[in-house]
Amino acid sequence: MSGNKAWLTVLGIGDDGINSLTPPALTLAKTAKTLVAPQRVLDSLDLAALGLENSEIVPWTMGVGPTLEFLKERRGTPVTILATGDPMHFGIGATMRRMIDADEMLVIPSPSGFSLAAARMGWALQDIACISLHGRAVAGLQPHILPDNRILSLTSVGRTIHEVAEILVARGYGGSKLTVLEHMGGKAERVVEATADDVGAFDPDKPRFADFNVLAIECVAGEGVRIHAPVPGLPDDAFAHDGQLTKREVRAITLAALQPCPQALLWDVGAGCGSISIEWMRAARGAKAVAIETRTDRQAMIAENAVLLGTPRLKIIDGKAPEALSDLDAPDAVFIGGGLGEDGVFETCWKALKPGGRLVANAVTLENEVRLSQLHSEHGGELMRLSVSRAEPVGRFHGWKPFMPVTQWSIQKPWRQP
Repeated sequence: MSGNKAWLTVLGIGDDGINSLTPPALTLAKTAKTLVAPQRVLDSLDLAALGLENSEIVPWTMGVGPTLEFLKERRGTPVTILATGDPMHFGIGATMRRMIDADEMLVIPSPSGFSLAAARMGWALQDIACISLHGRAVAGLQPHILPDNRILSLTSVGRTIHEVAEILVARGYGGSKLTVLEHMGGKAERVVEATADDVGAFDPDKPRFADFNVLAIECVAGEGVRIHAPVPGLPDDAFAHDGQLTKREVRAITLAALQPCPQALLWDVGAGCGSISIEWMRAARGAKAVAIETRTDRQAMIAENAVLLGTPRLKIIDGKAPEALSDLDAPDAVFIGGGLGEDGVFETCWKALKPGGRLVANAVTLENEVRLSQLHSEHGGELMRLSVSRAEPVGRFHGWKPFMPVTQWSIQKPWRQP
């Protein structure tokens, strides 16, 4: 969007440098008063030929935080940034929008790494998972590892390819085909193909892959592989736990009541091993969660599960509700799996919950069942009892092994308060 307030210009540029800019983008680059660009991009430019010899040139060696601080100091003063590909697709432009209004920015993208890679692979973008492992935990790949799934991923450095292969092999997908597309559009463009099994360990003295690349993955499941689908209800043994776990069947019903939505925030109060938080984040694009847990051993299990199941951004709070809830962002949904009997827990959660938000509480003790019945009488909502039995061996035969019944109360907060 380009209004009169626009002072920040962000131009997408490809590996072929200035040749990738459209005529309008090239004009904007030539008239920049302050130009910020990665050093490798600056090295490819003839600043004098572009008429930039008298402009302020800032090599982009800063991290995200310092870059945002730099822009805060220059706010209102014309600044032009050359960024790789599409700045609004896992790029710096999207990051800048956290602090800069859209009408203060003019963004002209070049084809993203995803678009270039899809064109070379012959893949339809709408049919594949596009993710970024650039500056992000490689564990973010985990939810996308599914039979025959195709993935395009931005990467940080060549080492990332080895880390991805290690994860695939550990999950039983060692036969997956990896295509490393390096320096697309540039003079050094190269394509390297290998299976995850063949990639091997990273050798810093003999790097196998260039740092500037996009990774294409064709998932191939090995015999007997465990499928971890995004639909809630992962097997119980997918989680490290000490028994404090919402069982698979109840967990699926609980997530259905919580209704995960893109970008929505969940408070998981009394998180145990984090199963509800983790499945919430896996179920919807960009979903966020905060797991509140008092025990340090369980916090460690939450962290372990979050990495293994692909939600490394799960936030873990060491504390007890309601005190630990005071400084958190308002949630779109709340799950109370523990601490329901503590004074003020429900009241604090209900007050913080956004209008239209969902609250779900599970109870297995008589005392907490009484509490849920009271809350149901006061606020309405739905109250149900869930009983689950699984067939297990009894000598040479099988019989039903029942789990403790779970009472569940769910309610949606009114959009308008009476």
